[in-house]
Amino acid sequence: MNRADPEAAIAEAAKLCSNWGRWGADDVLGTLNFLTEAKRREGAALIRRGASFSLSQRFDLNGPQKGWRRRTNPVHTMLDTGTDAAAGLQGFPHGIGGADDVIAMPLQCSTQWDGLGHIFDHGRAWNGRDAATTVTAEGDRVTGIEHMAAHVAGRAVLLDVGRAVGGGELPDGFAITEAHLTATAETHGVAVGRGDLVLVRTGQLARARRDGWGDYAGGPAPGLSFTTAQWLHRTEIAAIATDTWGFEVRPNEFDHAFQPLHQVVIPHIGLLVGEMWDFEALAADCAADGVYECWLTAAPLPITGAVGSPVNPVAVK
Repeated sequence: MNRADPEAAIAEAAKLCSNWGRWGADDVLGTLNFLTEAKRREGAALIRRGASFSLSQRFDLNGPQKGWRRRTNPVHTMLDTGTDAAAGLQGFPHGIGGADDVIAMPLQCSTQWDGLGHIFDHGRAWNGRDAATTVTAEGDRVTGIEHMAAHVAGRAVLLDVGRAVGGGELPDGFAITEAHLTATAETHGVAVGRGDLVLVRTGQLARARRDGWGDYAGGPAPGLSFTTAQWLHRTEIAAIATDTWGFEVRPNEFDHAFQPLHQVVIPHIGLLVGEMWDFEALAADCAADGVYECWLTAAPLPITGAVGSPVNPVAVK
């Protein structure tokens, strides 16, 4: 990998890993096409104990966001309260009262999916579409994340690279390579393949919870190396999620670059990418029972035209 020439490296990876046209010109699902009914049945059969784990961070003002590109933490406001009801201010008959609330938040400020309209490469969106006509002020008019709402449920594989390679947590700037992913899978006794939902734990979230958010949102982080693009393409996984803000290693591996792996995997591979997931409880359970595969349901909110969505993934073992 030539660190001084990201343009060439991105172009080469895009060519080698392109799924454009693989599922037809009108495709809106990308690699979720690999997550078939058979794969869902396989995933459902993994439920043995019924133990469930939420893989979501909380959505509140105590999150990591600092306002970068107008990304803020969620603001939760009550519209009606028990105080209003007790004071008789709601105007309802026969003693009934209630509470209502509203939340204001970017769609990518806590645990989330990156949709297919989130990243472009030289003006091209997923499947080679013109980014300017695909995503406008009206939203993603073609590949809005609402199309994925019925599809993200199946077999998940946890690759706890933080434990297997780093003794618990990987340091910021640690680039996870294909060798690290393969070694971790072998250590855990699992195989990764077509239609899987892959969960990569680095341990950075655990560190941020212990030491404070710091630059968790946008700063240095462990993450996938740019060199994993071909592994992500070759394995034919349906989706991948990490416990970091940006999925790939930061600082990025080129002298001058911003999220180059995003630039390949979303518009060219069509890969669904999850960020800021919380694997801590699940990882502890996997370490205890030695089972690193589970059923996962992680549907995005069907927000029409959205290029990302908050999500509360639930893993069941």
